[in-house]
Amino acid sequence: MPVVLGYWDIRGLAHSIRLLLEYTGTAYEDKMYSCGEGEWCRQGAKLALPSSLSGKRSEGPGTARLCRSSAETPLSLARRKALVRAGIWLGGCGETEEEMLRVDMLENQAMDFRMSLVMICYNPDFEKLKSGYLEQLPGKLKLFSQFLGKRKWFAGEKITFVDFVMYDILDQNRMFEPKCLDQFQNLKDFLDRFEALEKVAAYMSSSRFMKTPVNNRMAKWSNQKK
Repeated sequence: MPVVLGYWDIRGLAHSIRLLLEYTGTAYEDKMYSCGEGEWCRQGAKLALPSSLSGKRSEGPGTARLCRSSAETPLSLARRKALVRAGIWLGGCGETEEEMLRVDMLENQAMDFRMSLVMICYNPDFEKLKSGYLEQLPGKLKLFSQFLGKRKWFAGEKITFVDFVMYDILDQNRMFEPKCLDQFQNLKDFLDRFEALEKVAAYMSSSRFMKTPVNNRMAKWSNQKK
């Protein structure tokens, strides 16, 4: 059943969702909006129904939204897990009890890590805050490296939706500081392994793939297409 993904015309929060849709072979329309366009407010409102996870409406136009267009039944994607639980990818939250526990543990940590970069990128004092972010970055990466260990994927031997979130976040940090992963070979191997997935590799080599801009035009880093 065709779906519509609605988001800004940037990489942002939608990147891991696009990767997941491509990986699962889900037919979708990638509907993008330019920052400041009133069309987002009109169309975005149509895509914002109460989340099946929280019972609340998604918060604001910065949230990526997925709509099952043929049935006109929107689904909030404030959390990537909602996409998996919607039946697009059975097993995407883990299959064993251990896998599901690891997914749950990593999910919020991953988003906190993501937001720590987002917060400085949209801060007027970006240049002052950048050095502090880079100072604490190795410590955060070490924790993720230890959590991954010798596993193939973060939950275990089978890929789950948190791997898509982690790929996006680690890749953004690699773009932000190209040498940040030099001390963490297992994280580098994870990125290589993810990019080598057949459908992901095909998407990344296509004209539809968006590497940049990561952030919107008001951000202080990666706010333009390169």
